[in-house]
Amino acid sequence: MAIAYLCLGSNIGDKVGYVQQAVKMLTATGMVTVVRSSALYETEPWGNKDLDWFVNAVIEVKTKLSPRELLDLCKNTEIQMGRKTVKSDKYEARIIDIDILFYGDLIVDEPDLKIPHEHLHERAFALVPLLELIPDYEHPKYKKSLLQLHEELEALDDVFLYGTRVDI
Repeated sequence: MAIAYLCLGSNIGDKVGYVQQAVKMLTATGMVTVVRSSALYETEPWGNKDLDWFVNAVIEVKTKLSPRELLDLCKNTEIQMGRKTVKSDKYEARIIDIDILFYGDLIVDEPDLKIPHEHLHERAFALVPLLELIPDYEHPKYKKSLLQLHEELEALDDVFLYGTRVDI
């Protein structure tokens, strides 16, 4: 059994419901078991500030799946939930997005599979929920704790506990 960390996010419609539905679909396969989950966060869109805000969470899972099989499960779940893949340089709105952040201490560098996630160290929306679960975890590639990576973020995107963000 391997321990992996998945980041789930939605910025269309019932955002919280879509994140919850994705977790149920992943576990219903019997291939992953949720060990624990972060709180839900409202997060500023990364890469395209014109999009609606996201709801994000990170889950810690146990799985017998290989990294490739886990990626396939995540992508199939996205497709089953109605996510449309758009070939574009711009980040698009999405019903659900599921990213593998870590898979044990493995480093995988394939064209369509990067573990740890190649942008994790740049994204507050993924680091903040991870800090709830494993703040002292050392990133296998950068050899820094998640807390250190968060402190080194150049641009700190807004990340709020769900329900605490106030539009001004």
